[in-house]
Amino acid sequence: MVFFELFSNAPDIVQVKAGATLFREGEAGTALYVLTIGSADVVIGNRVVETLRPGNIIGEMALVDSAPRAATVIALSDCEFVEVDDKRFNYLVQQTPYFALKVMRVLSERLRATSAMLPAIEDV
Repeated sequence: MVFFELFSNAPDIVQVKAGATLFREGEAGTALYVLTIGSADVVIGNRVVETLRPGNIIGEMALVDSAPRAATVIALSDCEFVEVDDKRFNYLVQQTPYFALKVMRVLSERLRATSAMLPAIEDV
C-alpha cells in the first residue's frame, strides 16, 4: 500500500499559507499531520532541525505521549496537511501495520538526528 493511499479520503485538510505556522512549540497537541503539498520547516528554539516534504508526518509525539508540542512548524510554501486526530490515529495503528511502522521509523529517525546534534559525553 502506498502511504498516501491511507489519506486519499481524509476529510480533514489543513491549508497553511507560506510563512504561517501550523503549530508552535509548547502548545497542546491533539493531532498529527501528513504533509501532502508544499514544504515546511521544523524549528526547535531558533534552529531549523528538519525540512518537511510531501509524505512526511509531523506532530506524532503528541498522540503517543500527550505532551506539549516539541517544535514549531512553519510553511515555506503554501501547504496542505491531512490532520489525523486521536481516533483516526488509533484506527490506523490497529488496522494498518505499515502506518504504525512508519510512525515508529519517524520517531527513531528524529531521535537519532537529535542525538547526533548533541555534544559527545566526553566533550561535556
